[in-house]
Amino acid sequence: MTTPLTLTPGRRPDGTPRLAVSGEIDMSNVDSLADALDAGSGPLVLDLTAVGYLDSAGLSVLFAHADRLELIAPPLLEPVLTVSGLAGLTTVRGPDEAPPR
Repeated sequence: MTTPLTLTPGRRPDGTPRLAVSGEIDMSNVDSLADALDAGSGPLVLDLTAVGYLDSAGLSVLFAHADRLELIAPPLLEPVLTVSGLAGLTTVRGPDEAPPR
């Protein structure tokens, strides 16, 4: 059974839009993530710290928006983002790393 996907919009202190995602991102719920990403334009910090699973459907959505995303990823997801090539297209940092100034 899939862990429900929760999307929580907000802003970083510098005003950059931020979307916190929790749960599992897979083909059963990726449409809600795609809708949230499609609804905005411009830079977006996507906080995946509370994501425990990311399948190829989720990666596909992230690739489609890579040019405007900054990803905050837990160690669990870092290998997936690197091997898929997504880490080469966008900024990926760990949850404990300070945001760029």
